[in-house]
Amino acid sequence: MALKYNHDLTKRSDRVLVLGATGTIGRATTAALVRRGYDVTCVTRPGAGTPDQQINLPGAEVVEADVTESTSLYRTVFANASFDAVISCLASRNGAPNDAVAIDHHATVGAINAAKAAGVANFVLLSAICVQKPRLAFQHAKLAAEQALVASGLTYSIVRPTAYFKSLSGQIARVQRGKPYLLFGDGELTACTAISDRDLGEYLASCLADPMLQNRILPIGGPGPALTPRAQGEHLFSLLGRRPSFKHVPVGMMRGIVGALGAASRVLPPLSAKAEFARIGLYYATESMLVLDPETGRYDRDATPSTGHDTLFDYYAAVINGDTTVERGEHSVF
Repeated sequence: MALKYNHDLTKRSDRVLVLGATGTIGRATTAALVRRGYDVTCVTRPGAGTPDQQINLPGAEVVEADVTESTSLYRTVFANASFDAVISCLASRNGAPNDAVAIDHHATVGAINAAKAAGVANFVLLSAICVQKPRLAFQHAKLAAEQALVASGLTYSIVRPTAYFKSLSGQIARVQRGKPYLLFGDGELTACTAISDRDLGEYLASCLADPMLQNRILPIGGPGPALTPRAQGEHLFSLLGRRPSFKHVPVGMMRGIVGALGAASRVLPPLSAKAEFARIGLYYATESMLVLDPETGRYDRDATPSTGHDTLFDYYAAVINGDTTVERGEHSVF
């Protein structure tokens, strides 16, 4: 189900505050807003750097504030300027339970409350499509934030992207070094329609002016067919001019690791974070990032909306050619 975002929509919000602006999606969203003529202010962590050093957000004003303290956010940002809309790209760095609660839930809900208290009209929240089947700490935290936004009375858009290019690019360097491409099971267990940061940024910006994207939960992916991990690996080898070579990781082994770490963490609490990371790895190895049909329990590519122009394989080619780099931070499986 292909969608088109409209760059020519009449703006209904002029002053926009972007939270989580230093991440790749936050930067892309800021760029999209600036291109459309919005007056953009970006919030960065205290001590993150000056605009001409570590932060590259051309055309936007940058202010420092602690998003984990809603009173600080209100006092530092909202009390000093008025905003028509907020776009939150906040996300925990690695999905660890404590970080998920602090950022995906508490910081996000605090921002929603601060925005409402300041008289903001629109709030756009970047969430994730995996909250359809919540099993992980960060998924429950995101769902709680979604529910708080819906209950806030603000005009809202909750955007649930399918998958990110950077999340599916961790094995490029591995394969370039001559190693096999790792597959969970046969490599056909899951599929996704990844979306680029640029296309997602444009979509998030469109939520401010398009009434059809407001007061809705919006799953969204990129263009093209749903791709399995095997298809991703085969195309990567093709781009490198090499014969495909795969190493299969049994899903049963992963389940055993998850079970063992879970049991051990009950005796040794410091292992709880590792147990959660293992659960995250297992989740993404066995669940597709597509719209879930609640009646059948199956993931449906045809029901998954898509937008934009950038493809995953174009991104692979750009990485291989040195035209871009993979910014994955702490979001990695391999």
